[in-house]
Amino acid sequence: MTPAEQQTVLKQFYNALKDEPLSPENPYYVPYLDENREEDLISLLATEILFSEAAGVNLLSGQRGTGKSTQLRRLRKMLEEQGCVVFLSDMREYMHMTSPVEITDFFVSIMGALAEQVEERYRSGVLDEGYWERLTRFLRTEVRLDELTLGAGGAEIKASLKNDVSFRKRLQEGMRGHVARLIQQSHDFAAQVVTLVREREDDPDKKVVFLIDSVEQIRGVGADAESVYKSLENLFSGHADSLKLPLLHVVYTIPPWLPAITPGLGSVLGTVHTLPSIHIYQTRSREPDPAGLEILRGIVAARCSRWGQIFTLGQLDRIALNTGGDLREFFYLIKQCLTRAGASRASWPIPDSVIEGGENNIRRGMLPIATQDALWLRRIADTHNPQLETVQELPALARFFDTKLVLNYRNGHDWYDVHPLIRDELPPAGE
Repeated sequence: MTPAEQQTVLKQFYNALKDEPLSPENPYYVPYLDENREEDLISLLATEILFSEAAGVNLLSGQRGTGKSTQLRRLRKMLEEQGCVVFLSDMREYMHMTSPVEITDFFVSIMGALAEQVEERYRSGVLDEGYWERLTRFLRTEVRLDELTLGAGGAEIKASLKNDVSFRKRLQEGMRGHVARLIQQSHDFAAQVVTLVREREDDPDKKVVFLIDSVEQIRGVGADAESVYKSLENLFSGHADSLKLPLLHVVYTIPPWLPAITPGLGSVLGTVHTLPSIHIYQTRSREPDPAGLEILRGIVAARCSRWGQIFTLGQLDRIALNTGGDLREFFYLIKQCLTRAGASRASWPIPDSVIEGGENNIRRGMLPIATQDALWLRRIADTHNPQLETVQELPALARFFDTKLVLNYRNGHDWYDVHPLIRDELPPAGE
C-alpha cells in the first residue's frame, strides 16, 4: 500500500474501535460468552428471568469496560425472542454520576426513564398522565417544594437531575419526609406501566422487563467519595424491598465492590451476576491463557481484517496481556498505537517502540501511586484477593476498581490482580 492508503487503513481501524455498546446484530459483535453455555452468565440471567413466574430483581455487576452494556442488549434480544417486552435505559441520561444518591431521587430517575421508554415504544401520550407531570404535581401539592424551579415539563427536571447537583440535593432534602409516599407512587406507576403493556400486547400474562444500565458508574470523587459509596450501599441494602417493583422484572447494574461489603445481597434482593475481565491469564497467575488471547484476537479481527499487517501476532498478544483482558483498556492501547504509527509514518508491522510509547502514556495516567496505596496493591498482587480490612477503606478499593488499578477475573471463581502496566511500580513483595 501507498503511505496514503496506510493512513486510511489506520484511520478506519481507529474509528472501528469506538467505545459504544453493541447489539448482537452488529458486525463488530463477537459472541465469546455465548459459545460457553456453562459460563455464559447472560444465558443464566435470561433463564432465571424466564423461569420466574412473579416479578423479581437481578443484579448485574462488573467493572466499567467489561462489556455490560453490550451484554444487556444481548439479554434484551434473548428475552424478546421468548416473547417478553423489554425496556432498556442508560441512567447516565438521568442521574448525576458523582454525587450521593438516595432512594427518592433514584426512583424519580428510573421511573422517568421507564415512562420515556413506554412512550417511545407505544407513542407519546399513551400514559394517562406523563410521569414528569405526575411528579411535578406531587412535589407542588404534597411535598410543597415551591422553592424548586420545576419548569413546565419533564425535560427541565430530567436535565436538572443529571446536571444540577444543588437541585438534586434540595430535592433529596425536601423529600426525606415523604419517602414512603414516593416509593408507593413509584410502585403504583410501575404496575400501571405493566398493565398498559399487557393491554397493548393483548396478553394478560406478558412478562415485562426493565434493564437499568450504568448505575455501577456512580462513583465518589474527592471529599464526597465516602458519602457517595455509602449512599450506594444504603440504596441497595437498606432499601432492598423497595427496589422490587410490582409486576415488573428489573435488572439493576451495580458496582463490583458492592457485593463484597453487603453479604447476602443476592439472597435478599436478587441473584448477582458478575461480568469479569476476559481471562487472558491462568487462574491466580500471570501465565497467559491461550483461550482468552484467542477471544481478543477475534474481537480485533471483527473490527479490522488487516490488523495482521499492522501488528504481529506477538505484538497484539502483548497489548492484550498488558491491558489485563479489559476490553476498554485493550481498545485504548491499540488506538494509542494507531495514532502514534500514523503520526510517525511508521512502517508495518509497526516497531515495538510504538507500542512501548502507548504503554508509557497509559502508565503515566496511573502514576504516581501513594505509598499506602502501593502497599495495598502489592498485597492484592500477591494474594489475588481484595484485602479489604475495614469498611472505612471501601472508597479506596472502589477507586482501584474505577481507575482499573485492580482488575477482576473469574476462572471458575473470582480473583483479582493489579493492572499489568503498574506491576513494576509497586514495592517488592514482603515490604
